[in-house]
Amino acid sequence: MLIADVRAREFGRLDECDHAYLDYAGAALYPMCLVDAHAEMLRGAVLGNPHSESGASLASSAVLAEARGRVRRFFHADDYEVCFTLNASGAIRLVAESFPFGPLAGAVLSVDNHNSVNGVREYARRAGAPVCYVSLGVDGRIEERALAGRPGLFAFPAQSNFSGTKYPLELVRVARAAGHAVLLDAASFAPTSALDLRTVSPDFVAVSLYKMFGYPTGVGVLLARRDALPLLHRPWFAGGTVEHVTVRDLSHALRAGAEGFEDGTVNFLSMGAVSAGLRWVEELGVEQIGMHAARLSRSLTSMLGSLCHRGGQPMVQLYGPADRRFRGAVVTFNVLDEQGRAVPHETVEAVAREVRVSVRAGCFCNPGAAEQVGLGFGAPTPGAVRASLGVANNVRDVERLVDVVAAVATRRVPNRRSRASAAQSALQAGRIGPSVVAALTS
Repeated sequence: MLIADVRAREFGRLDECDHAYLDYAGAALYPMCLVDAHAEMLRGAVLGNPHSESGASLASSAVLAEARGRVRRFFHADDYEVCFTLNASGAIRLVAESFPFGPLAGAVLSVDNHNSVNGVREYARRAGAPVCYVSLGVDGRIEERALAGRPGLFAFPAQSNFSGTKYPLELVRVARAAGHAVLLDAASFAPTSALDLRTVSPDFVAVSLYKMFGYPTGVGVLLARRDALPLLHRPWFAGGTVEHVTVRDLSHALRAGAEGFEDGTVNFLSMGAVSAGLRWVEELGVEQIGMHAARLSRSLTSMLGSLCHRGGQPMVQLYGPADRRFRGAVVTFNVLDEQGRAVPHETVEAVAREVRVSVRAGCFCNPGAAEQVGLGFGAPTPGAVRASLGVANNVRDVERLVDVVAAVATRRVPNRRSRASAAQSALQAGRIGPSVVAALTS
């Protein structure tokens, strides 16, 4: 299937409702073929709780085994166990709560991290372990002090969910050579970039499947290298995680491998859709998806960068590396008025919403990256706008967002009376709605 044909075939609803969806870093859109295939499978199947030996249970176990195998093949992860979780956050929590943190084994975290990784520090602190934040360079540089001293857990994103910055996977080797276990957050990276675990060998990898193919939600993956899994010691157990439990002497034994780390019964009815989703991505080719999204993001970056006010002042402040080789299909920015002040990101999002353009606004659960570019607490506009592109996007989607940005930048005039007049004119012309008028005149 050609990328050019995918939108009409699988995402026709976008054009039917005149919607430009630019939030792939938040969630991928589901292709209709996955929904249809999963519904067809469920209509003809009898699937029971897999923790039994009935016919219905064994049928679910077979579907679950196929999904594990499909994940391994997709990531070339023959040396890894596949633990299904609710999402990437759940995968990260499994590592955080089970890692042997202590005074001699701390946590080293990248400043640029999703809050799901930032939360690892709370388990470390509770265990009396040191916590260190470090900045990473797109060229692979890392602060010398970062990995010095006693080894612990080093956690960083393969791709920033804030700016789309791609960090060198060589950091995995560097950290492991220093004695650290490595947790790689691949949630933002995997949808548009190939991750081959034969050549990159982090101890633990967190992935969110709905960000790759949209359906089903509520399924993530922890890929744990088999020789690293014994590092983890679960602080509790649940129904499906154990071989046996006694009440009399308070003993228990976890199941071996992945099942000992899954929280009871996994979402077994969705496992068939997981396999189908990974097959769909394989058929398109993750590299092809990535190149398609990258071309559009380059166009968006170029268009936004060329927008200027009448006096020549830029309308947009872009974040992230200027060299597109070091950035995924994510474009993060603030809109600037003629005085160079950032228009509140809520206003940009509201105007976009009025014309059916979906973007994300805020700090994207990544306070460290926001603080690094001056958008932390106390900033005039503590947040930005993020557009992220995927398989269903086209050039027209990009142009519609650029139109929104230009409209917001020129309507945000300093005089409140003039601003109100411009907003009312736009309302009467049908270009914006009442909620946007309120935002522009507040």
